[in-house]
Amino acid sequence: MTIRMNDNRLVTLGQLEAFTRATHSIVFVGASRKEKYAWIEELLSRFFYFTLRKRDKMTVRAYMMKMTGYSDAQVTRLIRKKKTTRRILAVPSPTRSAFRTIYTTDDVARLVEMDNAHEKLSGAATKKLFERACTIFHDERFIRLKDISVSHLYNLRGRRQYLSHATTWTKTCPSSVPIGERRKPSPDGKPGYIRVDSVHQGDQDKEKGVYHINLVDEVIQWELVGCVEGISEAFLAPLLEMLLDQFPFRVVEFHSDNGSEYVNYVVARLLNKLTIAQTKSRPRKSNDNALVEGKNGSVIRKHMGHTHIPRRHAQAINDFYQEHFNTYVNYHRPSGYAAQKIDRRGKITRVYDTWETPYERFRGLPDAHLYLKHGVTFEQLDMIASSNSDMDCATMMQKAKLNLFKSFRL
Repeated sequence: MTIRMNDNRLVTLGQLEAFTRATHSIVFVGASRKEKYAWIEELLSRFFYFTLRKRDKMTVRAYMMKMTGYSDAQVTRLIRKKKTTRRILAVPSPTRSAFRTIYTTDDVARLVEMDNAHEKLSGAATKKLFERACTIFHDERFIRLKDISVSHLYNLRGRRQYLSHATTWTKTCPSSVPIGERRKPSPDGKPGYIRVDSVHQGDQDKEKGVYHINLVDEVIQWELVGCVEGISEAFLAPLLEMLLDQFPFRVVEFHSDNGSEYVNYVVARLLNKLTIAQTKSRPRKSNDNALVEGKNGSVIRKHMGHTHIPRRHAQAINDFYQEHFNTYVNYHRPSGYAAQKIDRRGKITRVYDTWETPYERFRGLPDAHLYLKHGVTFEQLDMIASSNSDMDCATMMQKAKLNLFKSFRL
C-alpha cells in the first residue's frame, strides 16, 4: 500500500526541525525521482531557501534528506541546480548498452577443472593448455576458452564460482676440489646442457626427510625428477645414471652448484663413463644455476609442498615421478620461453611471450632429429605425447599423487 504525504501545513523552520527530530527512526521513500525533484523544488521556493541563514539552511537540508533518502552530496547538487537554472528537472538516464556475455558458468567450471588438474599455472600457460585441448586433442568443451585473453582469464579466476571450487596446493663456501670446471654453460641453442639441484623435504624430530633430485635442460627445459633417501654417493649415483639415461637427447654437459653431493669423485667417474662434461657454478654468480632453482619452486615445491616427508617414502615418491610426473611435466605442462627485446633506448629486456611444452620446444628445434639418442625416434615420442590429453594426463597424475600422499599417513 502506498501512502502519500502532504506537508503544506509545515510552514515554519521550527516545525521542520521538530518533524525531523520526531521521525528520527522512520524511513521515507519517494514514489519516483521526478516527484522527489518537483517536491524539492517546491520546498526550496516555499521557504525562500537562498535568503536563509546558514543554520536555517541546515534545517531545511536535513528535512529534505529525511524525506527523500538522498545523501548530503546529492542534495547539494540539486540545490546548486535550482540556484543556477531555477528548475530541478529529472533528466532521463541514457540507455546503457549491455555487453554480451561470452564466457558462461560452464566455461568457469572448465577453468576450475583445468587449474585443479595442473595446480593453477600462469595465465599464459593455462591459455596454451586450452589451445592444445582444442587443436590437438579436439576437446570441444574448451572451444570458447582457447581464444580468451590472459587478462580476462584472471577476471574469471576472481569470480565467486571459481573461488568456491578452485583448490591450490646458508652461503655456498668456495671449494678447492679439482672436479668440474667453474664456468657458465654455453649451449648455443642446443639441448643436452643439464642443470641439476637438490630439494630437501625438511627435518623433523632429528629425522631427515627425502631429497628430490631435479635435472633441467637449459634450452628446452626438459625436466626429470627423482627421489632418494639421502644425498650420499651410494644413493645419488644410481639415480643420476637412471635419470641421465631417460633424456631422449644426448646429454653433453652436467652443471651443478658447488655442493659435495655432486662435486665428488663418484659422480665425476659416472659422468666420465658417460662422456659428459662437468661444470659447476662460479663464485658470486648466483644466476649460474637460476633455471633449476626456479623449477625447484614452481614445480617440485608446488606439487610436493614443504612438509616433512620421512626417508622411508623415497622409493614410493621416485616411482610416482617415473610413472606419472615426468611424463606430465615434459609432454603436457607448458613452460615459458624468454626472448630478448631491445627498446628504443637500447635497454635489453627478457619477455616471456612463448609458451610450449618442453616436447613441443624440442620438436620445433632446427634439425631436432640430430640431437636424438641412438634408438630414439620422434615417432616413439609422438606416441607418448598423444596417448593422453593434457587434462587426462594431469588428472591421472593428481590421482596418483593423492594416493601417494595418503600412503604417507599409513
